[in-house]
Amino acid sequence: MADLVCAALPQRPWLFQTLTAFGLCVLLWSFLGAADQAVWAFELLPLIVLLLVFAVRRRQFCFSDLAYVLLTIFLVIQCLGGRYTFEHVPLPDELLEWFGFKRNPADRIGHFFQGVVPAIVLREWLIRRRNLPASRTLFWLVTGCCLAFSASYELLEMAVVLLFYPQEGAGWLGMQGDPFDAQWDMAMALSGAILAQLLLSRWHDRSIARAVFGGGEKTSSITAP
Repeated sequence: MADLVCAALPQRPWLFQTLTAFGLCVLLWSFLGAADQAVWAFELLPLIVLLLVFAVRRRQFCFSDLAYVLLTIFLVIQCLGGRYTFEHVPLPDELLEWFGFKRNPADRIGHFFQGVVPAIVLREWLIRRRNLPASRTLFWLVTGCCLAFSASYELLEMAVVLLFYPQEGAGWLGMQGDPFDAQWDMAMALSGAILAQLLLSRWHDRSIARAVFGGGEKTSSITAP
């Protein structure tokens, strides 16, 4: 069992409410200032639908605090991309020069979290709903699913360009002159999924324990990695 001491700790309903209010404010800010409504819809609508499903089903399945925090961070990143497009997210020139970036790194950061967040969410769902123990099997299953999700997103981007923006091509995709942009995006998502599981698994297990025992849910599936 992962830190049974968490069983005595209550859930934090105020955290979910705070994150929801903050997320709605950022979402509204992003929508009202969006440079391109089509780009905004492409970047945000799939995530909005997913978050709505999670919110509606919260009484049936309440994710851990860590999962909700990471989902909020991902929403903020997507809101930045939706408002400015990732290629033009305003970052300090001094910061770009300090790290030697020749292209805007916001897109890479977004794809990194495209691996981090699904990894934690899927890991939690498999542990709590499919009774998979924290093991190498779980690790590689989550990693493979996250890579497949990232690859599917790249294929979706390609389909959208071919159907609606055939003349814009690389410009709409925000490749910034990088012919391996899609491959780098998938590599970043893969790295995010792997690092999230390696670095956050114990913290995630404690957060799951709080959600399960603090929320009164009965389970015997939470195990240490």
